Amino acid sequence: MMTGWEGDKRWSDQFLRQIKGHIGQALICAAPEVDDQEKNTDLIVFKLDAIRIACRVRRHQYQSYAGEFTLRAGRPSGNKTELIKVIEGWGNYIFYGYANQEETEVEKWFIGDLSRFRHWHTRELIRGKGRLPGVEKKNGDGSSWFYVYNSAVIPGFVIASDFKAVIQEASKKRQDQAKEFTGIDDWLNDYSANFNHREAA
Repeated sequence: MMTGWEGDKRWSDQFLRQIKGHIGQALICAAPEVDDQEKNTDLIVFKLDAIRIACRVRRHQYQSYAGEFTLRAGRPSGNKTELIKVIEGWGNYIFYGYANQEETEVEKWFIGDLSRFRHWHTRELIRGKGRLPGVEKKNGDGSSWFYVYNSAVIPGFVIASDFKAVIQEASKKRQDQAKEFTGIDDWLNDYSANFNHREAA
């Protein structure tokens, strides 16, 4: 009998081929001309050592939260959680996306630089005098609790994304408010305001 974790992993693993493609586009770049001519090099990966990437795909019903990401912060068992592992230095990047309506592909995804997250988290922890940044939430079944983070306010965190789809959807939702979204900056500002409003509620 599969556990909840095993079932969730089996479901999310179906997206790995697509996720690898997005990560490859973000972390592999064309080599400079001199390397191509003199060093038999067409493509360069950012680093030669192991790159550790956490991958999370949420179900379609949660797409309204695109732009946010969550890290599990605690379990009743006391086992080490995602947030602790990240703060300890594990993981270079995180891929975070949402399934489409048919739950056959990933859309509204981004790749975040976890070193940037760690820097921001430490700074906010100091600024908040020990208060953990983000919004604390609990799973309905009491199995764990987690923190929700706004990717828009972490400097340099998002290194690749298809936020264009998020912006387009946000524009459609706000047409009746006579507010047009023209680009990522408009969306980030609006999203941050809405996120902060939810946090204060």
